Amino acid sequence: MTRPVRLLWLQSGGCGGCTLSLLGAQGPDLVSALELAGVEIVWHPSLSAASGREARARIEAVASGDEPLDIFCLEGSVMTGPDGTGLFHRMAGTDEAMMRVIERVALRADYVLAVGSCAAFGGITAAGGNEVGAVGLAYDGRQAGGLLGPDFRSGKGLPVINIAGCPIHPDWFTQTVQQIAAGVFDERDIDEWQRPLAYTGHLVHHGCARNEFYEFKASAENLCDMGCMMEHLGCKGTQARADCNIRAWNGSGSCLDGNYPCINCTAPGFEEPGHEFTQTPKISGIPVGLPTDMPKAWFVALASLSKAATPARLKDNAARDRMVTLPRDKARDAGGAKPGKGKQ
Repeated sequence: MTRPVRLLWLQSGGCGGCTLSLLGAQGPDLVSALELAGVEIVWHPSLSAASGREARARIEAVASGDEPLDIFCLEGSVMTGPDGTGLFHRMAGTDEAMMRVIERVALRADYVLAVGSCAAFGGITAAGGNEVGAVGLAYDGRQAGGLLGPDFRSGKGLPVINIAGCPIHPDWFTQTVQQIAAGVFDERDIDEWQRPLAYTGHLVHHGCARNEFYEFKASAENLCDMGCMMEHLGCKGTQARADCNIRAWNGSGSCLDGNYPCINCTAPGFEEPGHEFTQTPKISGIPVGLPTDMPKAWFVALASLSKAATPARLKDNAARDRMVTLPRDKARDAGGAKPGKGKQ
């Protein structure tokens, strides 16, 4: 009988938001998804009953090589301060730097997963002066290296798999683990930032409910407005690599559906964009962050044409918090029906 796939999860410098997101997994729930994949949780701070000495014993058994480990997951950034000692964050009940525990466990695992942008790149924890020395497992922001170094390879010969996001969608994690458990995940399944292509093969822009407003550059002016948030409100959905508007969160929504712009949280350095998250920086009126792969001259030309052709319906609705002008069937209007507006 084949033994279960053994998974150990540790938390370091972060808020625990990725675990909270995972606990909201639906169809199936997180525990069922792992059971169906044949995954056994060696220890997880929220899912395991063991604590204190018992938890430390389980972790040490893996770190010392006494017990095998298939998948190691880290949530939260690695705290390397002060002065590279890692002693700002110690293993509970010991004087050992958590940084060293993470390193020892990672060297024993067949697959190493950085769960969330903090574990991948440093994330929110690394923002500002970063006095705590927060880094990711394989990256320090956009710089390759992190705790494990740019040349790190796990037991199966793979680099760290960066399931980036702040927080991650539950399916990004469960799908990756299911592929690993089935023996079908390899280096061809990750992108240039070592993120799973299953979700970074898309742009957040794909499937956005505001795409018609984007096409005609009918822009929102306030967060509660219905129009496109790229031109004025800092939305990076045309640049961000994720499937947030295709793979709905909690079965129904996304940041954009909640009237907040995409801040590109799956990318390194998203936490310090150099401007307010809800502000689009511009030069001579042209947004600095243009859609991926689009030359600036083309964007300017297309934007001008699009605005000139914007239907009145979209102009009416873009800067409103609800639809005031409804779509009309031209054939019906040609038959004598009076055009009208929706409820004010």
